[in-house]
Amino acid sequence: MRSTFLPFCRPSISEEDIAAIGDVLRSGWITTGPKVVELEDLVAARTGAKHAIAATSGTALMHLTLQAMGIGAGDEVVGPSMTWVSTPNMVELLGGRNIFVDVDRDTLLVTADAIAAAITPRTKLVIPVHYAGAPVDLDAIRAVCSARGVAMLEDAAHAIGTQYKGREIGGDDSAIFSLHPIKNITSGEGGVLTTNDAELAARVRRLRFHGLAVDANDRRQQGRSPQAEVQEPGFKQNLPDMNAILAVRQMPRLDAFIARRDAIVGIYRTRLAEVDGIVPLDDPVWSHKHARHLFVVRVDERACGMDRVAVMDGLKTRNIGTGIHFLAAHGQKWYRENRPEWVGNLPNTEWNSARICTLPCFPEMTEDDACDVVDAIKETLAGARSTVAGGIR
Repeated sequence: MRSTFLPFCRPSISEEDIAAIGDVLRSGWITTGPKVVELEDLVAARTGAKHAIAATSGTALMHLTLQAMGIGAGDEVVGPSMTWVSTPNMVELLGGRNIFVDVDRDTLLVTADAIAAAITPRTKLVIPVHYAGAPVDLDAIRAVCSARGVAMLEDAAHAIGTQYKGREIGGDDSAIFSLHPIKNITSGEGGVLTTNDAELAARVRRLRFHGLAVDANDRRQQGRSPQAEVQEPGFKQNLPDMNAILAVRQMPRLDAFIARRDAIVGIYRTRLAEVDGIVPLDDPVWSHKHARHLFVVRVDERACGMDRVAVMDGLKTRNIGTGIHFLAAHGQKWYRENRPEWVGNLPNTEWNSARICTLPCFPEMTEDDACDVVDAIKETLAGARSTVAGGIR
């Protein structure tokens, strides 16, 4: 058994990153300033988007963007329940109503057919999720949205560095990336919206900083223009430079981070092929580059002889950390009580929600670390099977 604990994720922060944060703190300009601008420029250049807007989190940007799009009372927003609750929460808080759709059983990606079946005259927006770093079939979903006259906003929280048919996610459609500590790159907390819609970009920029006509930091001067006026009531969700510098430092290493994650996934797939009952997700069949944000397996209790909770507990006792991404949004307490119509009607989502488990996957992992995880799984399952066999005898 391992002598040290292996978490399911650890951010890739170097001593040089830490020193760069210190430089920002010593600069006298730690709130939104030139480092936020640099981060936005880097993300725009990477994705090919005309505009990139950073804020305090991906959730904050979902809030700002939905408001900027005019989502409100009576508006339906179509998207998967297999996502973190921040997206459906923002819809509900603005007075909209989530129309949850099922996902593919083995990729956990929402399909164009499911979206098409859910659109009604009240639908104002579709939010597909690039789950775990894999892209949805954007061409098919775009075609549905275009034919039905419905806007699309990509939940790309997991997908910085993901590509679909040779195109970087976030370059063609409005998309929201997360820079949370478990994501492929991080700013501690933070997020970035990319868009080619100049009006949407301008409104999100206003809303993130009190509704003022200019940013917290004017690109032509250090500081805010003193004559700036409120154009509409806004919020205080601007990202500080002391956060942005961390992501600025990590952006040039993103491809190396993804390559290392991909190598870890390769070890897992090879060695888990020997283990009955631990079933990794499938990759999508269309041309893509997977960001490998999460490595998710399903625990098939019939083949394993134990359920997910027991497997996760067994790994924890062997110094292996795991996670669950995610318990389906429509199964959470508030949604069960206030939107009960979805319970029991999303079979693929519910089957996976009860069985998915996230295994450790981050760039600093070694091959031995990945093998330790698989060995711990084998030992955990062997203990369960010997107990069952002993009981039968």
